Amino acid sequence: MVEIYVDADACPVKAEVERVADRHGLKTVWVTDGGLRPPRNPMIRMVVVDQGADAADDWIAAHIQAHDICICNDIPLAARCIEKDAHVLRPNGEPITKASVGMALATRNLMQDLRDQGAVSGGPRPFSQKDRSAFLNKLETLVQAAERAKS
Repeated sequence: MVEIYVDADACPVKAEVERVADRHGLKTVWVTDGGLRPPRNPMIRMVVVDQGADAADDWIAAHIQAHDICICNDIPLAARCIEKDAHVLRPNGEPITKASVGMALATRNLMQDLRDQGAVSGGPRPFSQKDRSAFLNKLETLVQAAERAKS
């Protein structure tokens, strides 16, 4: 059975993940270093990891399996999941795939270098309702494809 892993601390689409997972009867794991209320849904398990820069990422990467789904904005975590033949979806609905992860890592590193040098400031644009809708559509499609692939 496909499982969904959520890098939950800064995830703006936990409710949408829960909705799609419920529709398909999928187990979902929220991984956090604390600060979240435990979900009431019995199909959602919350894992609290030690605080640390990559503790949640390390836990997800150690437990995710082929055809599972990871919801995250973290490009290095996405790369680790893709290495295990898992699917990755960003909260804005953008999939990260084997074909796109290399460019995503390179862009991430370039932007970090530019931020470190002070050449670029600010962050991503605000999360919108359009992003939320795109995420729901892509997650539904991805779940269906993952279920077919895993069976």
